[in-house]
Amino acid sequence: MASYGPVSLIVISFPGNEFRGEIAPALGDLVSSGTIRVIDIVFVSKDEDGNVLSVEMSELDEAIVSQIDPVVSEVSSLLGEDDIARIAELLEPNSSAAMLLFENAWASTFTTAVRNANGEVLMNELIPAAVVNAVADGELEF
Repeated sequence: MASYGPVSLIVISFPGNEFRGEIAPALGDLVSSGTIRVIDIVFVSKDEDGNVLSVEMSELDEAIVSQIDPVVSEVSSLLGEDDIARIAELLEPNSSAAMLLFENAWASTFTTAVRNANGEVLMNELIPAAVVNAVADGELEF
């Protein structure tokens, strides 16, 4: 049975199904630095008529796989049909999304230390960058 540290799900949408190449190298940097470990990735698309298609890594075009494969060491299949359906509901017609499940590898040692110290995480919340930047610019208050 696999053991994971804290895991995050991020969903990136691509309106109009327009993909660009900047994501894979940035993801590769995070993986190679040991910051994250990608444990599952699924692509979901919705056509103009609202029909949904989910695509696993093995079903992708070779050009896309060649960019993503180096950063995904093993796919766990933890993302299921319910997850895909939930994200598909959020997609506009003629758009796609990449669902990325990753372990926050940087936190594994810290999580183990907290557990060994008989501590419990009371709160763990991700605050989106747009919110933090709005607070820093005085446009919003926490």
